[in-house]
Amino acid sequence: MAEAYIVDAVRTPRGIGKKGKGALADMLPQHLAATVLKALKDRNHLAPDSVDDVIWGCSSQYGLQAGDMGRMAALDAGLGTGTSGVTLDRFCGSSLTATNLAAASVMSGMEDLVIAGGAEMMSFMNDFGARLREAGFGASLSGNNPRLHAKFPQTHQGVAADAIAADEGIGRADLDAFGAESQRRAAIAIKEGRFAKSTVPVLDDDGTVILDHEEYPRPGTTVEALAALKPAFTAFRDMPSEPDGPTFGELVTKVHPDIKIEPVHHAGTSSGVVDGAGALLLASAAGLKQHGLKARARIVAMANHGGDPTLMLAAPSGAVTKVLAKAGLTKDQIDVWEINEAFATIVEKVIRDHDLDRAKVNPNGGAIALGHPIGATGAILVGTALDELERTGGRYGLITMCTAGGMAPALIIERI
Repeated sequence: MAEAYIVDAVRTPRGIGKKGKGALADMLPQHLAATVLKALKDRNHLAPDSVDDVIWGCSSQYGLQAGDMGRMAALDAGLGTGTSGVTLDRFCGSSLTATNLAAASVMSGMEDLVIAGGAEMMSFMNDFGARLREAGFGASLSGNNPRLHAKFPQTHQGVAADAIAADEGIGRADLDAFGAESQRRAAIAIKEGRFAKSTVPVLDDDGTVILDHEEYPRPGTTVEALAALKPAFTAFRDMPSEPDGPTFGELVTKVHPDIKIEPVHHAGTSSGVVDGAGALLLASAAGLKQHGLKARARIVAMANHGGDPTLMLAAPSGAVTKVLAKAGLTKDQIDVWEINEAFATIVEKVIRDHDLDRAKVNPNGGAIALGHPIGATGAILVGTALDELERTGGRYGLITMCTAGGMAPALIIERI
């Protein structure tokens, strides 16, 4: 099997995902995606039509985000009409899955130069989603499919995070400490320029800078400040999942009657709602030679893991076990862990399940401090892990994340 290499990684800054507040909130999603694609093209001096395919992630493919963003953004970025594109959805894991599939197409020998990535305009998604709910569409993933809903009840993600915390015995104080630490680490990373290598500014068509810095972090956040916040998902726990249906909390207890949900997560221990995009350039050995490129990392192993769709967010621990086995590595050989901070309890669970060194987990903060542009986050985390390996001289990085539906993709990379 051929090797797959990472040549470059880029991402946009993350803008607050709310109309009227975020710098990116009035952009077209294809423009945001084209920003990182064009950056890869320009930084690596790629000729038109040299990229075989663009494999793109986007979780909410409706409205402005519909219509195969991967292909449309490739055209917008000037990659050439000969570069095809496809867009996929694995919820939060969309662009990590896109990366794994891009690597697989290179390793199979079918492609030599592929771009993987994703984008999500959370500002648009939230606005459009609110109108869908007003029109009577259910909020539960399976709520509009009664047959599936009866077999696999799927709750609200915040309620699922609270349920996992209750099931694992992870208390509010530990979660608040985690949230404050994410902000502290992100503040240091930003101050020291650790994200500078991969971050590209978002420009308007006339060259005006729309955004060139992170909008979401709140440096100086303390445990005491977080302890004063009210839990965010109490109302959702007690809210009907569909008209005249069970509450989101009752969906959990239907499957897990022993779990007593006590709301513990809030805005300071949940991922930030932001807009953003990220992309990676992958190549075969032949592709490196043909296009005069230099590899920064090698793809070591990939895995996907499915878990309980009701608790929904607990699959990363299993994905870690699976991908380490595929790589023939132990946890102690991993120098950098990027575990998406969808909610603090998800990362806490993985750390406790595998007895990880906390200093190596999300060393530059995570989505609690920086935000989680759903379809883009996986690719962003791969780039963040690679930059950190290069900064510290580490060898292996492991990236994983929970997704809706009870899944978790995972990837291990080796710095070259």
